[in-house]
Amino acid sequence: MNRKIVIYHVFTRLFGNTETANKPWGTIEENGVGKFADFTKKALKEIKNLGVTHIWYTGVPHHAVINDYTEFGISNDDPNVVKGRAGSPYAVKDYYNVNPDLAIDPSNRLKEFKSLIERTHNAGMKVIIDIVPNHVARRYEGITNPNGVTDFGFGDDTSVQYQKDNNFYYIPGSTFQHPVWRDGYRPLGGDTLNIPNATLVEVPAKWTGNGSRSPQPDMNDWYETVRINYGVSPDGALDFDMLPNDYGEKDYKEHFNYWKKKTVPSSWRKFRDIALYWLQMGVDGFRYDMAEMVPVEFWSFMNSSIKMKNPDAFLMAEVYNPDLYRTYIHKGKMDYLYDKVDFYDGLKHIMKGYGWSDHLPVVQNGLQDIEHHMLHFLENHDEQRIASPEFVGNAEIGKPAMVVSATIGTSPTMIYFGQEVGEPAAEHAGFGSPSRTSIFDYIGVPHHQRWVNDKKFDGGQLNKNEADLRDFYKRLLNFTIQSDALMGHYREIHFYNKELTENYNHRVLSYVRWSSNQKLIVVVNFDVHEHFTFDLKLPVDVVNQWQLTGESYDLIDTLYGSKHQLEIRSGEGHIAVNLNPLESFIFELK
Repeated sequence: MNRKIVIYHVFTRLFGNTETANKPWGTIEENGVGKFADFTKKALKEIKNLGVTHIWYTGVPHHAVINDYTEFGISNDDPNVVKGRAGSPYAVKDYYNVNPDLAIDPSNRLKEFKSLIERTHNAGMKVIIDIVPNHVARRYEGITNPNGVTDFGFGDDTSVQYQKDNNFYYIPGSTFQHPVWRDGYRPLGGDTLNIPNATLVEVPAKWTGNGSRSPQPDMNDWYETVRINYGVSPDGALDFDMLPNDYGEKDYKEHFNYWKKKTVPSSWRKFRDIALYWLQMGVDGFRYDMAEMVPVEFWSFMNSSIKMKNPDAFLMAEVYNPDLYRTYIHKGKMDYLYDKVDFYDGLKHIMKGYGWSDHLPVVQNGLQDIEHHMLHFLENHDEQRIASPEFVGNAEIGKPAMVVSATIGTSPTMIYFGQEVGEPAAEHAGFGSPSRTSIFDYIGVPHHQRWVNDKKFDGGQLNKNEADLRDFYKRLLNFTIQSDALMGHYREIHFYNKELTENYNHRVLSYVRWSSNQKLIVVVNFDVHEHFTFDLKLPVDVVNQWQLTGESYDLIDTLYGSKHQLEIRSGEGHIAVNLNPLESFIFELK
């Protein structure tokens, strides 16, 4: 029987860093950096015991950094085209190797990552890494390419703006210029570094990652990256075959066979080969950055190739346009998409106090045909930390939302490292601003570091509130991965109770989940101040569907073990519910 998937999203270079200086724009020596080796057997065991099935290690492929690794054959990067001092993980410089910052011995970095894959598997979890198909670093240089593999841009005709098999788009007759800095911003915070051979010379200039066609992109453009050409001409014409409409109903094998007979652009083949390289190394799946910026036909080609090698490969993607969800799932053969627009956004509004819980069952019902594919989260590296003042300033407010996020569907649940101990991301790291843990700079993550406890990974420095919060996450996540009902049926009972139940309102949410073996009733209180006491009603048709023919049934709250009672009166179920502020119950019928 399938069970829920729980993903622990971790920013790899921050996880094991125990330095606490947190100097803005601090160097690797001043602020420290975590290593692959910090994911020890003990650390991985504790992550697994939290209720985790998959780890998404962010920032693994070698991306541009401000560090001198020339002794290892790595070219220096220009501070004017690197965001932060540690660099963006989404400006990949070499897809066939890993970030040298993460290795104890940079010359041995790939072997150290292979050891991490092995340790993660031995701990009983799967490994996910990023692939960023839309763009690469401006200075892309593969120094350990397998035989037969050439770099992006190798052999491109740079005299033209576009050609089907060019990997990049060019601006003939131009020279790249870094942005004009405004609003007091300076690379490295104004620190002047004498880095040999770092200045980028790009002639002709290329289109920038977000599509800017100027040789001098704006400082708000993705200036550190260049756009990949997938056979889409500048006027939007497509230089590849379109998938027939009925291919949304066909499996990955038929997609694979379809593309076998086609000639596809060079960039398609390059990214396919990258994915297969990492699969062969033992990686179990990928998270795709900004997938909707790349044609869905490419994803059909890419993902069917991956599934032919590993049918169980885990494939998740950022797609933020709900109108494209079904296309990228069915035609693009994605396993999972971020459920950000409407669902996460709705939860965020409710947590902030002005959203109504009525919104969530409407969203969930509208996604019933694809709900299994819609990945749920409350935090990730792009979103504000729950505990940051810019969000709600209190990690406790995330608890009812986390219960809903984890139990309303059959889809995977994702948490971001430090979320389980209330990390507020208060640091001024350098590039960017607080509220999101920096992905661009060397920094320590204080609440998380208290759990790391000098690499004992035992939570020894957590205060009681932080330890209790982690205990809540551990209880919830472990229940979800063991529950039969959470992979079964869903029915909201919210509107039924809103209409008929006194003291029940839009700050409360309720629904039922069931399978042949397990019956659950979920009720949560999103309100920070209000205490709710009411007679929660189970509709007659649910009682009949569950074949409840007795007069009363015992209920156990699966989170903390309290005992409750379900009474059947005139065919309708009744549960006396006493909900404290921010309290949730997952009642299991015994």
